[in-house]
Amino acid sequence: MMAIDMGGRTTKAALFEFRGQVLALTRYALLDAPPADKKLSPEQFAEHLKAVAEALGGTTKFVTVAVGLDDAIVRQIELPQIPLEEMRLILKMNHKNYLQQELPNHVFDCYIVPPRPLPPGEKSATGAGTPKFKVVAAAMKQQLADDFMRAAQLAGLTAECMIPGLIGPMNTFEAALPEIYAKETVALVDIGFKHTSVCVLDRGELALTRVVNIGGDKLTSGLAEAMSISYAEAEGIKVGMAPEVESGLQLQVIPLGREIRASLDFFEHQQDRPVSQVFISGASARSDMILQMLHSELLLDCKTWNPTSFLQLALPGQQAVEVEHVGLQLTVAIGAALAAF
Repeated sequence: MMAIDMGGRTTKAALFEFRGQVLALTRYALLDAPPADKKLSPEQFAEHLKAVAEALGGTTKFVTVAVGLDDAIVRQIELPQIPLEEMRLILKMNHKNYLQQELPNHVFDCYIVPPRPLPPGEKSATGAGTPKFKVVAAAMKQQLADDFMRAAQLAGLTAECMIPGLIGPMNTFEAALPEIYAKETVALVDIGFKHTSVCVLDRGELALTRVVNIGGDKLTSGLAEAMSISYAEAEGIKVGMAPEVESGLQLQVIPLGREIRASLDFFEHQQDRPVSQVFISGASARSDMILQMLHSELLLDCKTWNPTSFLQLALPGQQAVEVEHVGLQLTVAIGAALAAF
């Protein structure tokens, strides 16, 4: 299975296969993404898929894609205990009521959240009336789904599924750190190119999602302007530890930290539960300086994590050496593969 995270600047892709009961990562690729400001035709999309497949060795026809944060909406809602097909129909007919916005010409899907096991002696809080499921609901434009199906066909590939990119880190985190996922209240922050996703997981349940319009691109371009250097130079030193970049970088990171802190405050005031720690992924998370700045702003332990820790690594040559360095960029693609399997 190929899993592809179509980023704003870099397409992240990985190749997986089952070896008995173990999921193995056998190859990955980072390619320049098509221009984000231009809508790709199915034919152009197909050419990019062919390039990704070639970079991954061309050994499988099955592909799954993570849809960008601009292109999919994710909400946690409650729905009656009815079959999934009926849930999708309810969302299609009543999307404004459930997803708080008009979504014509969209496709919808649902995932029923398994009920959290109750401690011994504790009764369910569900009162009288029709019992309901907690459901993660997603919507994306029908045209985007059609374009992907057509592009995969033109590229000679078999489209397995599309998932919202927002879901990717959660899937991966559950597999990589199952104890923390099931027992703690934590925030997952994935710093992408144009946006940052914030998800609060409360003892195995998705409690809050938010997309912040600040990403690695804004951090880099702001740093370049503050230091009167090129974008490429700023990108290079942003991840390094050069002391002279600290003040310029801090000016860019503080607004991001404040937006994340506002999201966590909202959850904590609503649920009366503290977030214990923050797990950060994305290319910018490789910067110890950015992690320290976010720690200062959030007043919480901010750390990276290893999204490949649960995988069997069967990578060729140099990739086996470099995977530790690039793993944080593969978080969404790994989560997309888990959804497909």
